[in-house]
Formats: sequence, C-alpha cells, structure tokens
Amino acid sequence: MSSEELYLELLRENERLRNQISDGGEDLGNDEKFQLELEERRSLRRVVGISTELEDVSIAENRQLRLERVVLVGVWTEGSSTDAENSLRELAALAETAGSEVLEGLMQRRDKPDSATFIGSGKVSELRQVVAQTGADTVICDGELSPSQLRQLEDKVKVKVVDRTALILDIFAQHAKSREGKAQVELAQMSYLLPRLRGWGDSLSRQVGGRAGAGGAGGVGIGGRGPGETKIEVDRRRIRDRMAKLRKDIKEMKVARETKRQERDRNTIPSVAIAGYTNAGKSSLLNRLTGAGVLVENALFATLDPTTRRTQTGDGRVYTFTDTVGFVRHLPHQLVDAFKSTLEEVEGAALIVHVVDGSHPDPREQIRAVREVIDEIGAGAIPEIIAINKSDIADPDLIVELVRSIPGSIAISAQSGFGIERLVAAIEAALPHPKIEITVTVPYSRGDLVYAIHESGEIFSEEYVDEGTLIHALVNEKLAAKINDVILLK
Repeated sequence: MSSEELYLELLRENERLRNQISDGGEDLGNDEKFQLELEERRSLRRVVGISTELEDVSIAENRQLRLERVVLVGVWTEGSSTDAENSLRELAALAETAGSEVLEGLMQRRDKPDSATFIGSGKVSELRQVVAQTGADTVICDGELSPSQLRQLEDKVKVKVVDRTALILDIFAQHAKSREGKAQVELAQMSYLLPRLRGWGDSLSRQVGGRAGAGGAGGVGIGGRGPGETKIEVDRRRIRDRMAKLRKDIKEMKVARETKRQERDRNTIPSVAIAGYTNAGKSSLLNRLTGAGVLVENALFATLDPTTRRTQTGDGRVYTFTDTVGFVRHLPHQLVDAFKSTLEEVEGAALIVHVVDGSHPDPREQIRAVREVIDEIGAGAIPEIIAINKSDIADPDLIVELVRSIPGSIAISAQSGFGIERLVAAIEAALPHPKIEITVTVPYSRGDLVYAIHESGEIFSEEYVDEGTLIHALVNEKLAAKINDVILLK
C-alpha cells in the first residue's frame, strides 16, 4: 500500500469514528463479566488515610505509601524539553493509575541530580512552598532515589517522598491477580525495601554485645545496653527470610507454566508474543485477534499476568498469541528480574508483535524503551512486526510518516478493526513454515501423530486406507524426526 492510499484510508477511518461518536457510539467494551471485573478494580482505589504497607515493617521503615494528593518533581538532565515534559506527564499517569490526585508538577534543569536531595537547594525551597500551598501529602520524584536522598528530601519538605520505582511497584501490587504475579511483585517490593529500611534515631540502633562493666572501658552502664537485636535488624532478617521463601515459591510455580510451554514446543506450535509499551493496546489487540475477553482498561499496567490463546492460520497451522506485561521507560531492575518468568514468553517466541501507541506524543521513544528491555532479556534477534495502534484517533500525517520510516510497520486500530487483516496476513507470512515433505501412512493407533501434523504442518492430501491415514504434507524437522522414529518414511 502506498503512502497516499494509507493516508486516504486513515482519513476515512477518522471520519467513520467521528460519525460513530456523534451517533451515540457502539458498545466496544468488554462483556458483562469483564465490566464487573473493571468496576471491582476501580472500587479498590485508595481510601484517604489507609495504607497498603505491611505493618510488621512499617515501624522501622516509616514509609507507608499514601498517594492521595501528590506533587511531582523531575530533573531534566538530557534530551529536549519536550522529552522531559513527556516523562513528567507519564509520571502523572502512573500516579493517577495508583489512585492519587496530581496537584502540581515541577521540573529542574541540571547536569545531573543533586547527590543529597535529587533537586537543588533552591528548588527544594520552592517545592516546600508548593507542598504547603497545595496541601499535598506526598512528593513523587521522576527517578530512582538513593536511601539518603529520600531521607534528606523528606526531612526538608516535611512530607513523604516516593520515587518512580516505588510508584511502579505499588501499581503492580494493586493490579497483580494470579498467585505467581502477586509473589513476583512482593519479591520486587522486598528487594527495593531492604536497603531503605531505617529506624527512628539511636533508640533503635543501640546494641552492645558482651559484658559492659560499670567502670570498664566502653561500658555504658545500666540502661545503656541494647536489646541484643534491634527492630530494624529483625525487619531485615524477616524480609530476607520472606524473599527466600518467595523465590522458592516462584520457582515451584514455574513448573506448570514450563510444562505448558514444553507441550507447545513438543508439538512445535509457534508462539507470537504481543509486546509493547504500557497502555499501547496489547490486550485490546489480543481480544480483537482471538476473542480472548481479556480485561481492557485505559490505565498503565492494566495487564500484569500473561494470557495465552490458540488460533490458526488460513491454511490451518496452529499458533498461539500471548499478551505480556507492558514496558515503560526506566523500568525498575527489580521488576525486570522478578518478571523474568513473564518476559520468558517474549524470549521464547517465534515472532514479536510490537504494539505502539500511534496517538502518543512520542511513539519513537516508546519503541526505543521497549526494544531496550527486549534486548536486555535476550530477545533482540527475534523477528518483529511493529503494529502502530490507535491509528483511527491519531494524526494521519504522523501515522503515514511512522509507517514510511519504520520498516515492517503496519497501521492498525485494535478498537475499530482498521488494518487488522493486513496485520494478520503479515503475522502468518512471518511465522516459520515447515520445510520437510513427507508421504506417510500413519497407523490408526497413532492418532496423536495425525493431530500433530494437522496442528503444525501444511497438508496437501489426506486419505483413509486399510493400513491407516495416508498423508502428504510439509512438516518441520522435529515432527519429521518423531514420525521417522515410528514409521519409515516413504
């Protein structure tokens, strides 16, 4: 399709969408079951004054997340001012997804973040005034802060300070549904929390070992000896024990998922991973392609647990689609490590459908961030199709320019169905094709082989004879070897 033809198609799609909205629109949402699930999720937004922090570590930590009324703070160190503003807008979307109300956003231009307070002393004073004027209870910084930066900035602004990493972890904790997803999130939270535990002054840090005589050197006398193990040390030990148990549980939970993947590998069923930036429309695309009925919400990280659905090509080859967790700029390394199992679905795929939000202010930066994570998990060599989603609501000139400049990209709308046929055709063409031609009579007692040939092969002819099923087909190397072990190929 030429650029001119695509441009005209986009114009027609935009016009159709406008007419649909003016006529009252059609119901493009999920069915009743998933609407109830969506309402349930929204009903669990934070209540003012109620924290999600574990009580057994909150005394020493004193960092319960309360994200009701927040002020955002960013440091612009590189790139253009537009890049910095987009990053702060994304932080605002993350904060709103976590259930908070964003009151104000501040940005400071610096060569690098201040080592003591993230932002410079002048900006700290301005931030303290903004917090007092707006009545904010939390400051969220657009970056990962060290424990000392968090502590010193809190001491100066007199309200709780949360960094981008803690915010993303908190969103994941709210949205995780499966047992494995919850365990992975908790492990990531514990990894983040452990180095940031802190007590309340000397009362929690005095500890004297051995005997302290009244007149001995270094003796502190009655009342000066510690309890033997401080509260903060108890918390650290309990967190390490909990992390060890979580790692063990996650390892055990991987068995079932790996069994399913091995079954697909054994039957040589290729997998297509739907990856992309958070809120790009991956779940909507999976629903459009397979009718999966996955919960769709216009929020960041609406999907945390992978969903796999089987489908087949026009010529009968079976393959799977897997919806994966969304990526984001500066994804906390704790999450990359903890969600390795989820991202394995990308790593083991035959093809990646990389979904991009075409209506986003900076779709190219989204593509860069996603590819960075894909490379990090060792999946950079897997073939990729770029699906530029939400083309029906984006600027047609921008979509045409993206399609023209990004090789292998296709403009689509998972919501309206625009471009889906072209995308499906591209996916089917990119999937691996079987190359070994066989003509074999499969005994009726080996229906499993016939089933496997139907699932992953391309059948030219099939005939029932006295000895069994006579099949002429193309199959892959694995299946050909399996058949050869049972039947001598003709």
